[in-house]
Amino acid sequence: MVSETSGFKGALRKRLTVEQIDHLKRLYRRSQHAWLRTLHSKDLRRMGDAFAAGKYDWYYPAYERHFGALRDRRLNILEIGIGGYDTSAAGGGSLRMWECYFPHAKIYGLDIYDKSPHDAGRVRTFRGSQADESFLRTMVQQIGPIDIVIDDGSHINEHVRKSFDVLFPLVADNGIYVIEDTHSSYWESFGGSSTDLKRDDTGLGLVKGLLDALNHREIRDPLRQPGPFDSTVVELHCYHNIVFIQKGHNVTVCALGADAEDGQDR
Repeated sequence: MVSETSGFKGALRKRLTVEQIDHLKRLYRRSQHAWLRTLHSKDLRRMGDAFAAGKYDWYYPAYERHFGALRDRRLNILEIGIGGYDTSAAGGGSLRMWECYFPHAKIYGLDIYDKSPHDAGRVRTFRGSQADESFLRTMVQQIGPIDIVIDDGSHINEHVRKSFDVLFPLVADNGIYVIEDTHSSYWESFGGSSTDLKRDDTGLGLVKGLLDALNHREIRDPLRQPGPFDSTVVELHCYHNIVFIQKGHNVTVCALGADAEDGQDR
């Protein structure tokens, strides 16, 4: 049985060109985003629920803490992992949430599957592997400097590390790199371990190493070689299963003197 609504849509499609239909879709999308932005302007979690973003509830306060002051800036934002697996039109809720939350930003999504049906408005998708260095570099060349990276991809530890190693140096100065679902560091099925917590080849192993990069000026090992992130990691914020890494210039002159080990700071 054909409903009255579907009959109206069918008649409308016959009278309009493809370009006109696309224009109406864009207008609807903008009005929907404007409405949601107004309704949930101070509550990212409710916005995420509206778009079915698929985030844990406790992620939202952390996101608002770090992203709130950036909302009205013109940014390039990349999220790894679009969702919906191999169904092209499925997923994309997080991309739409960020498009709504950041009204002047360009939102880019990366997924191993084709997600081009989500390309609309300020959203554009790329198909490729987050562990493919050549692909990642080519993608960034097309996007330009990225201000925010959110890794919500495969959560396979090898992939998490590879993406960070390639993308963090390409993030704009003062940019933010986010790694979600770091609990995969403890899961063997994702290449992690719940018994060897000192491994450095997991996502959290990476983060623990970045603590040394952040404080590298205080390390008194003459044989230590400079790390690749010593000069660019300026802040680390760790929450339950999610980490925010702030990029900047770690050139602060060490204020600790030779007597600091004796408690005599100069």
